[in-house]
Amino acid sequence: MKDVSNQQVIEHLKRLNQWWENGGMDEATLALRPRAYLSPVRQLLLDSKLRRAVVLLGPRRVGKTILIRHLVASLLESGTRAQRISYVEMDHPLLHGHSLEALVRQIEEASPDGDGERYLFFDEIQSHKDWEKYLKHLVDHRPDLRILVSGSAAAALKRQSTESGAGRFTDFLLPPLTFSEYLQLRPETPAIRKESPGFYILEDMERLNQQFVEYVNFGGYPELALSTTLRGNPERFIKSDIVDKVLLRDLPQLYGIKDIQELNSLFTLLAFNTAEEVSFEQLSQRSGVGKQTIQRYIEYLEAAFLIKRVFRVGQDGKRFQRERNFKVFLTNSAMFTGLFGAKKPDEPEFGHLVETALFAQRFHEGTRLNYARWGADDSEVALVESSQAFKPLTALEIKWSDRHVGKPESLKGLMKFARNNHLPLVWATTRGSFGRQTIDGSEIRQWPAAALAFHYSVRTTQDRLADFEARVKCSGTTETELP
Repeated sequence: MKDVSNQQVIEHLKRLNQWWENGGMDEATLALRPRAYLSPVRQLLLDSKLRRAVVLLGPRRVGKTILIRHLVASLLESGTRAQRISYVEMDHPLLHGHSLEALVRQIEEASPDGDGERYLFFDEIQSHKDWEKYLKHLVDHRPDLRILVSGSAAAALKRQSTESGAGRFTDFLLPPLTFSEYLQLRPETPAIRKESPGFYILEDMERLNQQFVEYVNFGGYPELALSTTLRGNPERFIKSDIVDKVLLRDLPQLYGIKDIQELNSLFTLLAFNTAEEVSFEQLSQRSGVGKQTIQRYIEYLEAAFLIKRVFRVGQDGKRFQRERNFKVFLTNSAMFTGLFGAKKPDEPEFGHLVETALFAQRFHEGTRLNYARWGADDSEVALVESSQAFKPLTALEIKWSDRHVGKPESLKGLMKFARNNHLPLVWATTRGSFGRQTIDGSEIRQWPAAALAFHYSVRTTQDRLADFEARVKCSGTTETELP
């Protein structure tokens, strides 16, 4: 029986790392606009004070491999010698059974370049058994290596990184495309453009809404955002290539789930009810599955970055002692398209997808986000941002309508919440209009959902979570501060 030879592995590594010979990245990669998260991931990788490996997490098909190739390109452009940068696809058949230590030796043999810092990128790392143990050993004993690992089984990576990589690994979540990234990737000119740092010009509200509707339906995945062919059959791309692989392969392998159909049915039910309030009891009655099993399934789906739970607070912003109700959001509104088809902006479901898209801009911030519901009349606020002590900082009511512009007092839940918590400023979204008014000492600003989604995404990708100074000058309006 033949074994894979060391020379075969080395030749394979040379094919993967063509910059060892030509000194540059391929034109196809350079033609793609990098994601906005390239800079923070690069900073983590280059920080010499951090003796850690970077674990790049994220849902399937959000651009992790392309981000790695852009990292390689940026290192080459900054003057790093090509032989000191190596990329490895860990799921290639030639590499099965090879330890990380053995691969590092083969990389050094294939690209000899003396002593000094090396940059290693291991993609699809989950295919390597016990990868976290070997990676931890490399971090401890090879300070000359700067390592980034990534893979498509996000739940497995997160779990193994947390359990085995304490103090050695730094997780970085790469989310689905944000709205501002989507506008930059698309070939048509964005309806809102950057004029100077922190200053944007909104040129055409109607066109921005058209672009926002496309983003809500198709925008979370780079390939879907760019390809008209894939848009013609989003069900195949999203459901078959993304959702089914997670539900049918990743989660069952990781958590030992036996009834895959049960998990799939629950996910479909949750996806159809994105942005709706649910409870374990309701879900159990609808599905016939026990509440404890449903709770485990939801935890699994969250670990795979398919859904996100948002919990309820009362009129004082405090969490309830017994969590009976919560909202479930898809982490990417385009998943709804893959399961149930694209929705037009006037269809009833579209309002829930707008709310899903707005939350999706912020899920990866690390900010405490809740929704509020209280009282016999079920007063509600869609989004409440709170301090770590559950003190409300701001509130937002999400509407896909202009009927409250000019009469914000009709947003009764939002205004009650503002008075109860002495909030000087609260927000509401509209479909296409702007408004600004003060009621009982609380200023309420109304902005189109598309404009606010753009702001959230810019602020998040630029890592300015506490920066409330970004401004937009709108055609026919005065200059206005964003939240």
